[in-house]
Amino acid sequence: MDEARNEAEAVDAPAAFPPEKLANRPLTEPHPDRLSPDDPAFPQISRAHADALAGGSDTYVDPRTGYTVLTAAYLARRGHCCESGCRHCPYVS
Repeated sequence: MDEARNEAEAVDAPAAFPPEKLANRPLTEPHPDRLSPDDPAFPQISRAHADALAGGSDTYVDPRTGYTVLTAAYLARRGHCCESGCRHCPYVS
């Protein structure tokens, strides 16, 4: 009998479909519909995301809410948009 796979293994499993094309913007730049440059926390959030990317982290802690947020690099490795409204989704155009 197969053992149940944990959620982390499921995320890292190869997709059953070809990878989705990334949006034409740097991974450091969120889509403005997901994080507006006018948001008062934009500079702090952008810095936290950039620091996580530079450090190779898959997540960072949102400086405003304390929530864990996935980085664009992690989401890009998944190969497709999950349609969950991720702040740093690299597929949203």
